[in-house]
Amino acid sequence: MPVVVIANPKGGVGKTTLSTNIAGYFASQGHAVMLGDADRQQSSRLWLGLRPPAARPISTWDVNADLIVKPPKGTTHVVLDTPAGLHGWRFNDVLKLADKVIVPLQPSVFDIFATRSFLDQLAEHRHAGKMQVGIVGMRVDARTIAADKLRAFVEGLGLPVLGYVRDTQNYIHLAARGLTVFDVAPGRVEKDLQQWQGICSWLDQ
Repeated sequence: MPVVVIANPKGGVGKTTLSTNIAGYFASQGHAVMLGDADRQQSSRLWLGLRPPAARPISTWDVNADLIVKPPKGTTHVVLDTPAGLHGWRFNDVLKLADKVIVPLQPSVFDIFATRSFLDQLAEHRHAGKMQVGIVGMRVDARTIAADKLRAFVEGLGLPVLGYVRDTQNYIHLAARGLTVFDVAPGRVEKDLQQWQGICSWLDQ
């Protein structure tokens, strides 16, 4: 049962957007998905509450501030949305569960340096075990200088850039309805689905 953790100690980088859409992708593939929310803001849980009955099911995973529990039997894929400021024993507990960690990162010098020590920690854990780590550039145009700088920074750490998620209202409008880019007609979100191809391929490895 793969467990995908979305983590970055910096707030406002797009963790919930990534978490919900990854859960939506797994659900679109027919998997029994659980979306856990270890963030005090409970944004992912709120999103699940908005999800329409007709959409492919995504279950909740009861995770609280002091304890991370294993999902019940029958679950095939788990996605865990984590809070800003994740560190200490909570950080270690999350990494023990994780098969894959995705770090959303915006291409600004402030975000990069704020995340640097966290990425160094992940690189150490990655070398020590079987956990895979990947970076997703958030709110960025892959053709820009900012994207090139982000790629150069991450490649220096030996971590792959899985893809880039553009800054678009599509995610905002879909989130307000408990939906993802994988829940609507492909023609409506064609550019977004193209950007997700690399991310989805990595998730399926």
